[in-house]
Amino acid sequence: MFRNSVLAAGIALALSGCSGVPTGTDANTEAATEAAITLPASNPFAQISPLDYHTPDFSRIEDRHFKPAFEVGMAQQLAEIDQIANNPEPATFENTLVALETSGALLGRVASVFYNLTSSTNNDVRRQLQAELSPKMSEHQDNIYLNAKLFDRVDGLYQRRDELGLDSESLRLLEVTHQQFVLSGAKLNPEQKLKVRALNKALAETTNTFSENLLSASEASAVRVKDRARLAGLSEGEIQGAAAAAKAAGYEGEYLLVLTNTTRQSVLSSLKDRALREQVWKASAYRATEGEFDNRQVLLKIAKLRAEKAALFGFNNWAEYKLQSQMAKTPERVLELLGSMAPKVVANTTVEADAIRAVMAAEGTDFELQPWDWFYYGEKVRQQTYNLDQAEVSQYLEFNRVLEDGVFYTMERLFGITFKPRPDLPVYHPDVTAYEIFDHDGTPMGLFYADYFARDGKRGGAWMNVFVGQSKLLEQKPVIINVMNINKAADGQPQLVSFDEATTMFHEMGHAVHGLFSDVTYPSLAGTAVSRDFVEFPSTFQEDWAFHPDVIANYAKHHETNAPIPQELLDKVLAAAKFNKGFDTLEYLSSALLDMEWHSIGVDAQIDDVAAFEQAALERNGVALDHTPPRYKSSYFAHIFSSPTGYSAGYYAYMWSEILAADAFAHIRETGGLTRERGDAFRKGILAVGNSQDLMETYKGFKGAEPTTEALLIRRGIALEQ
Repeated sequence: MFRNSVLAAGIALALSGCSGVPTGTDANTEAATEAAITLPASNPFAQISPLDYHTPDFSRIEDRHFKPAFEVGMAQQLAEIDQIANNPEPATFENTLVALETSGALLGRVASVFYNLTSSTNNDVRRQLQAELSPKMSEHQDNIYLNAKLFDRVDGLYQRRDELGLDSESLRLLEVTHQQFVLSGAKLNPEQKLKVRALNKALAETTNTFSENLLSASEASAVRVKDRARLAGLSEGEIQGAAAAAKAAGYEGEYLLVLTNTTRQSVLSSLKDRALREQVWKASAYRATEGEFDNRQVLLKIAKLRAEKAALFGFNNWAEYKLQSQMAKTPERVLELLGSMAPKVVANTTVEADAIRAVMAAEGTDFELQPWDWFYYGEKVRQQTYNLDQAEVSQYLEFNRVLEDGVFYTMERLFGITFKPRPDLPVYHPDVTAYEIFDHDGTPMGLFYADYFARDGKRGGAWMNVFVGQSKLLEQKPVIINVMNINKAADGQPQLVSFDEATTMFHEMGHAVHGLFSDVTYPSLAGTAVSRDFVEFPSTFQEDWAFHPDVIANYAKHHETNAPIPQELLDKVLAAAKFNKGFDTLEYLSSALLDMEWHSIGVDAQIDDVAAFEQAALERNGVALDHTPPRYKSSYFAHIFSSPTGYSAGYYAYMWSEILAADAFAHIRETGGLTRERGDAFRKGILAVGNSQDLMETYKGFKGAEPTTEALLIRRGIALEQ
């Protein structure tokens, strides 16, 4: 699991680190070396898990097991790398590439669990260990990718690739692996390699600091409310949830409005108290910009380090360097895509703002439209336009029904798969549910873990991760997890969700089946191990099934009466789905452009004021609307600053992937729709192939043509002509 069976677990840290395994010939040295790379059998990571599909045995795993497993796992892999690099036999695909793929088994096991838990159930012990591991894992990666003898073997095979008689997947593995070595510095001189090591270590430490600051700042910025009357506009369930959050934080008798990791906050659409709306918005928008958890100098250092690393490789900036392995290939193509959309999106947002101002004027307001007003008065526009009450809609969206009769039902209709609860399997938190997945013919396929509810120690957002990756080489079937942050209903209250949350459940299941249906040989090419600007395509594709008439009819039923959602209400929901899409698209576009601006700076750039840089970047790209701030401002832009690589110079990938998704969904709809035939075509043509071939060729093989942006603009309700 060389490349990144560790990375495939969803960590943005690279595989590998430590100073190496001791060498020598005397008995004492050999004994010490053997001890250094042997993990006691009492440690649950010492062997492959005996549970079904080798899923982690959470009933045995304790925090004390992680550190020794990482230390021994790194030592074991470096010993394996040493054997590969110093093999006296001529390099072959088997003794080099295949050997690399099978190395690091212990490290892969522990990392897949640890980094999943630090995202979903973090605590002080894990945070401390994560900070300690960050530079070590970076060093470990360098010890592999900067190993000159190892690269000589890989490079020799690459230079003779046309003579080796490799099948297409094996050739793809060789090409991808070679590129990873080159982009990691394998061709640099010894002095440059030392510099790369230092930069990688500094980036690992600094991005971890950013991540820790953000988590702490978000917790510290939660808004305390003492007077219940100020919460007017929130539902009873939301108020009880705020009371429960306050109690858990030690503020008995108060209410706590917890922040999610975006500039917008859901309560802004409901709170009548404008001063409280402003307080919530500012707590969100200015978090991590002062005090103990100030991230401004941290992110400036990250941007500077990345620019230095790019220059070392001969690139003008980090964006040029980072995009070498992406579908887009160059920053120019990204900026062309984003820039071509900006005028249309700004025009739509301006129309939306005018409609909101009209409502404000009708109510006699004497203030200018501000970001904290947008959702409150925007909701009034929505209600006037569609007469839609979101609380009423949620009465038809009970969580379990959305999951089982919506998401699972759609997966069965499209792909023939079924989900069976496995309560016998241990889980890492009581809110987590395990399911076994079976193919249409009853063949067991893998496991799916569902972790949907918010809690302390879980980072914001929603994501998919892998505990065990699919691989024919390793004879592994996938073990997948979906994670979300749905606020849990108070005791005795029904667990209802919004349509946005329901759609996100479909989205994350799209990632899950991408990993589940993977059908490749090599772990480095399996499932979601694709470029950033492709990985969101299969997940975004699945979102639109949430609105399919057959699917809605199956899951949108009143939680008390079981009555189907009234057609009139459903029509409003579907019509309102495109409401505010100018704002939605612009706040995303602003963040994507901000990401590209930060990562287009040269090594000599001097930036002292983060806010001034942000404003200038938005103005330069024509997206600086005061009432529509970026979805993420720099100090809490976790996608691009919370890991050494992550989505840096890659946040555009969501839009790029959505182009593919909208185009593919339109193609499916036009050629049969929600059928097994169409689902199997998508499964075989897109989901099963992972990164085993060029990704644009994968898409063209599925559809027969490259995608266009027309379906995306229609999907977002943006006029094709402005």
